[in-house]
Amino acid sequence: MKTIEIEPTFESWQAAARALLRDETPPAQVRWREASNARQPSLPHEPTSSGAVKVPRQFLELARQAAAASDPARWQILYDVLWRLVHEHRDLLKDPHDPGIQRLHGLLTPKAAGPDGDGAARLVPAGAGLGELRAAAARCTGCDLYRQATQTVFGRGSADARIVFVGEQPGDQEDRQGAPFVGPAGEVFDRALAEAGLERENVYVTNAVKHFKFEQRGKRRIHQTPRATELQACRPWLEAELTLIKPDILVCLGATAARAIFGDTFRITKDRGRFAATRWAPKTIATYHPSAVLRGETETQQAELYAMLLEDLQKVAQA
Repeated sequence: MKTIEIEPTFESWQAAARALLRDETPPAQVRWREASNARQPSLPHEPTSSGAVKVPRQFLELARQAAAASDPARWQILYDVLWRLVHEHRDLLKDPHDPGIQRLHGLLTPKAAGPDGDGAARLVPAGAGLGELRAAAARCTGCDLYRQATQTVFGRGSADARIVFVGEQPGDQEDRQGAPFVGPAGEVFDRALAEAGLERENVYVTNAVKHFKFEQRGKRRIHQTPRATELQACRPWLEAELTLIKPDILVCLGATAARAIFGDTFRITKDRGRFAATRWAPKTIATYHPSAVLRGETETQQAELYAMLLEDLQKVAQA
């Protein structure tokens, strides 16, 4: 991890960002810190055409405006977008639904986070560890789900975990206890982990959405699938977790988590069980959520779903 000290100006950030790009340093390996009279990184006086970094003029204009914001996370947000413009998608700025672009535009039009705000993006502390992220997420009001839920259910596990599991959202018991995968689905998950040869203590477990969404029916709270806007509002927390942990293997449990990582075209029924590289992990795979096993209509169907879940977890263990 590199700690880059800059003066809180666009020019200081730009010079540092150029040096980082020249050294092929990805955003996940950079921690930004503001400091007066910070030493500027050394740069060639006349970069050659082959070494020059070309980005859309629109980005430079947005970056200058964002640099004037007060959010300390702005330098990290800017460098993340810059890196992706250079290395992944030159037309990234044209995608208004991209979380990074939304965070960038959120810097330009500051507003209070909340049900009418811009999701959790402005609540995520820059350069924070898991403990700091968990404490900040406990106060999250990035969407309306916090109003009914008992508490935020943040991820659990070590920042050194090589494997990260991402589910959809906490269930009834998770919401009450404040920990992921501790209800009936958690029991299925733990059994499958054990049979696959994986230890819960050695993995990190989290959800794409951190608050329980439900419909009250009498005394029962019935799970409801999060909307796309709720997934989007909560995504900055998941991105912060994955950026910090940098797992070797990322496992998506269920369709909602899989679409959050792979995109809307992903289908569990036909795409599960195959490793693919994503921006979050070199090996990313999706499988059925443990709750799907519980929803099986017959014992035979439950056994079949469990067998597929176990098969995919065994692939993870072998990898």
